[in-house]
Amino acid sequence: MLTGQNVLLTGGGSPIGQGLVPRILEQDPAVLRVFDSTESNLEDVMDRFDDDRLRHLLGRVRDVERLERAMEDIDVVIHTAGMRHADICEENPFEAVQTNVFGLQNVVETAIEADVQHVVFTSNVDPVDPAYTLGATELLGEKLITEANQHDDNEGTQLVTVRLGQILYSSDSVIPQFVEQIRNGGPVTLSREGMSRFFYTHTDVFELISEAIRRGQGGEVFIYKMPAVWLEDLAEVLTDHLARQFGYKPTDIDLTYSDKPSNERSNEVIISEQEAARAYENDTLYVIPPEEYDISSLESQEEYRLGDEIIQSTEYASKIKKPELADSVHHALPVSLRWNKTLNKR
Repeated sequence: MLTGQNVLLTGGGSPIGQGLVPRILEQDPAVLRVFDSTESNLEDVMDRFDDDRLRHLLGRVRDVERLERAMEDIDVVIHTAGMRHADICEENPFEAVQTNVFGLQNVVETAIEADVQHVVFTSNVDPVDPAYTLGATELLGEKLITEANQHDDNEGTQLVTVRLGQILYSSDSVIPQFVEQIRNGGPVTLSREGMSRFFYTHTDVFELISEAIRRGQGGEVFIYKMPAVWLEDLAEVLTDHLARQFGYKPTDIDLTYSDKPSNERSNEVIISEQEAARAYENDTLYVIPPEEYDISSLESQEEYRLGDEIIQSTEYASKIKKPELADSVHHALPVSLRWNKTLNKR
């Protein structure tokens, strides 16, 4: 799929981006341009990956001229850049809009102008019933991607969205917080009891992006059928894996619940009731076509069927999926933790 292609990965120095770099390189692209706004992130990429196909580009998605140069001769854009921390976005809404909305618009417009073949936008669960700034910007981002397929100047660029849960050990997941608390001897703190989250591995993310590029016709939202995890179980497994590395017994680390008010949701909803009414699925993923989409293109494919399960449930939420520490997450945790430099910090 990416063999011989020129690929641009925005936000390529972030934890998500660095998880995608080796998986993209395994597909044998002609070149992979890693675009990031932080010099130290690009240095991390240089240190981790020694490959002649890599190019390291410093720049911001707010800078149209820099994007235009980065986009020259590019075939595929994977857009992961953006502000992802809910609390920071809430305190800095102007900056969040500038990066997550106008920055994405810059990516879309420069990609269309450069005749890029495919653009994949990585969104998250927050656009479903957004209550805060981050979710609102992600929702606008998804709308931009969908409508860009109808842009008068678009002569063949296909733009799609992949909607993600939390990615193991990304900076905006709970795992770095848990690790730091275990390092300090505990306690590991949760906002409240009974919280659950959807989790992806980096392999899951890349496979979903690959499916979106292969199957997308323009404007769809693709969602992988990912495991939902009780955060209490996740904290327990991390404690079992890490306590002795930091000089403690697992039984030394307590799990407590915060007495501070929190805006965090108990569970995540990744498909809304309105979206479920038109969602299609196969064994591994859901696809939500735009409202104006010709669904006959999906109905004619035997592998797709109308998503009866999510229609009956009215929405696809982590609480509905009976969360547990799924085997895929359990086995991926030690691998994710081994390479993460946070473990070596003293």
